[in-house]
Amino acid sequence: MHMMTKIALIGLALATSACTRPDRFGGTDPIGTNPVAGQNAGGVSGGVSDPRSPQYFQQTVGDRVLFAVDTSTLSPQGIATLDGQANWLQTNADYLAIIEGHADEQGTREYNLALGARRANAVREYLMSKGIPSNRLRTVSYGKERPIEVCSNEACYAKNRRAVTVISIGQLS
Repeated sequence: MHMMTKIALIGLALATSACTRPDRFGGTDPIGTNPVAGQNAGGVSGGVSDPRSPQYFQQTVGDRVLFAVDTSTLSPQGIATLDGQANWLQTNADYLAIIEGHADEQGTREYNLALGARRANAVREYLMSKGIPSNRLRTVSYGKERPIEVCSNEACYAKNRRAVTVISIGQLS
């Protein structure tokens, strides 16, 4: 009986996953989650070449700011990226942003959560100073829990010391 339950659950999972293909209704995506479908939430063409798309924000404007070891101080390069983000967010007022703070694997979990929070808040404060309303910005810290690179050398650590601005249409919860 126990084996039959497992088989039934696997079958249910496979059947459910077959229903999650975003282009299943002829290549359109009514909620804007599939850049391949060619539309985003406002019916505007998406993709990297559309200056109003999340893909443009991520790849052209830049969605991340890197930090030095044990700091939440913005670098000149980080400020340049944030100036671009602020301009994009001013132009695209329908979007909200969640700013994720991250740290490298060095140090305790608690220390890195606090450091990630300081990094996210530094980005949030900068964007607010450029005129982005606080109700469009939220922060979250992941500390060292979501690394981009996993290895024990400075090249990896440097990529993991970051704040990432994730944009979306809708209300922040």
